Amino acid sequence: MKNKKLLLAASVMLMSMMPAGNVITKQGGETIVNTKTLTKAIRGYKYTTPVEIHIKGNKITKVEALPTKETPEFFDLAKAVLKKYAGKDIKKAQTMKVDAVSGATMSSEALIKNVQEGLRYYEENQK
Repeated sequence: MKNKKLLLAASVMLMSMMPAGNVITKQGGETIVNTKTLTKAIRGYKYTTPVEIHIKGNKITKVEALPTKETPEFFDLAKAVLKKYAGKDIKKAQTMKVDAVSGATMSSEALIKNVQEGLRYYEENQK
């Protein structure tokens, strides 16, 4: 009985560490990678900074920041890094060196990490 409880606890723990099944969705000819459940440990100054990465034909069409509780005036500055990914192919975007925005360094670095992790997940889970 004790082994069954340990096995169940381990299974629940592993499942909670895995992203939910809705990380990658399809909509209107685009693939959308949502990092909300994928990157819970990536934080800006105080909070998570999830993004949606829109991909069509192996190119990023846009990256959008999802709602966060980061300080709006700084987070709005940080979101400028996301525009640098538009039009890039997946391989190029994964290796890009994107500079953080001065004055919003932690938030912009977190956004960059979200994009990198989202693209890594996308590459690993394409069939």
